[in-house]
Amino acid sequence: MGYWDLEEGKDCIEKTWITTKLGTALGLVGSAYHIVAFQPDSAMQAIQRATAGTVTMASLGAIFGMTTCLSAQLREAPDDPLNYFIGGCASGVFLGARTHSAMTGTTACLGLGTVAMLTKVGKKEGWRFSGAPKL
Repeated sequence: MGYWDLEEGKDCIEKTWITTKLGTALGLVGSAYHIVAFQPDSAMQAIQRATAGTVTMASLGAIFGMTTCLSAQLREAPDDPLNYFIGGCASGVFLGARTHSAMTGTTACLGLGTVAMLTKVGKKEGWRFSGAPKL
């Protein structure tokens, strides 16, 4: 069962688990590219870089999943795209705290929140980015 198959505002643990797994996978891939592009001086430094990147991305996924689901429950508006903006913004704030930069946090909040909200709107309205056009 995938993320979009679960009802909004329900199964928060399952939705958070799915977003955490996705964040972890993206973190592993990003860390691998980073290690190849910027050669570390030792194996220990490579492990530290990979761990830091992967844990950060997994945390972003977990924060997004839980915040989006809890927002849907608290606001009693499960299909509202604003829940996704709130989840993306919470993830961005975490990223700002992680980098010790208010500007990074603000920018990431707005950027991730907007992307998440547009993803939800696109899913609701049936937007497609590939394939033959509908006539």
